[in-house]
Amino acid sequence: MKLDKALLQSLPKVLLHEHLDGVLRPQTVVELAKNAGYAGLPTSDPEMLAQWFHRGAAQGSLAKYLEGFAHTIAVMQTAEALERVAYEQAEDLSKDGVVYFETRFAPIFHTQRGLTHQQVVAAVLKGLERGRRNVGISSGLIICAMRNMDVSREMAELAVDFRERGVVGFDLAGEEGGYPPKKHVDAFHYIQRENFNITIHAGEGYGKESIWQAIQYCGAHRIGHGTRLIDDIAVVDGRAVKLGDLAQYVLDKRIPLELCLISNVHTGATPSLSAHPFKILYQEKFRVTLNTDNRLMSSTSMTQEFQAAAETFGLSLDDFEKITINAMKSAFLPYKQRCDFIYSIIKPGYANIRKSLPIPAYS
Repeated sequence: MKLDKALLQSLPKVLLHEHLDGVLRPQTVVELAKNAGYAGLPTSDPEMLAQWFHRGAAQGSLAKYLEGFAHTIAVMQTAEALERVAYEQAEDLSKDGVVYFETRFAPIFHTQRGLTHQQVVAAVLKGLERGRRNVGISSGLIICAMRNMDVSREMAELAVDFRERGVVGFDLAGEEGGYPPKKHVDAFHYIQRENFNITIHAGEGYGKESIWQAIQYCGAHRIGHGTRLIDDIAVVDGRAVKLGDLAQYVLDKRIPLELCLISNVHTGATPSLSAHPFKILYQEKFRVTLNTDNRLMSSTSMTQEFQAAAETFGLSLDDFEKITINAMKSAFLPYKQRCDFIYSIIKPGYANIRKSLPIPAYS
């Protein structure tokens, strides 16, 4: 059965990997730039600006992909701007069928106009809370430390300080090459001692060693991207014939992989959608999830990610239900809440959609 866009949009979705500074509406970027007196935008026409962000991102280079963030970060320097972006993120995702999402960002980038890290985090949480109230979408916030900066312990403490107010985990982001996760091991040991949640960007711009360090040195509970795990899998004629020790460990321990199909092509993590390791990883029953990464830069949505997966890998409604349940199982929420989402929202949602589908005719 062909899954059309309207059907895919109606499916309940769970999003675990999306960056707050990569999801702004082009119109919002223009308005915030005007309010802030920021004159650095390449154009003040929202449509042309959207194209500019996408053109810059879709060059097969992570460094090029990251260039657009200078503009989004520049306009996110006040509490009002941060709250607005977080609220609009909730609103946009809700319209796309997302029932729960986790958004992440690096507070250190938002203090240029005098906000403290605490004020930055509080403003984002306020926007997410307004989204919860107004459009009924649940969310969690992940605090990112940056690989090339020496503030990871401070960011880890910040994440734990806000765990009762909506922060659900801690991440390490930024350029992988030359900045191994183990350099930040003190921050991760602190998070572990606090019984808190860890996801780490790994295996996107660098090889499987990055994933290994993220798990075995830093205790990652989830891996952001993880596409290069395929380097530890022997593949013959499109099938896995042998798993290396790391891949076997990730599979056995059910460590979730936050895959971002369209962004992975844009950053050069994979040469094309058809070459994406998603197919092998899903076949071998790794706990894969589908995510957007940066909707503005990659000109994507969860519906578009589902559509790309359906068209490229031939996924069915059952596959999307399984992937969505995988994502909910992997969310940084208490166990009871995860079960509630699965049994009260996701499964009934898919069951209702199946009921509404026309019964196929048999000859």
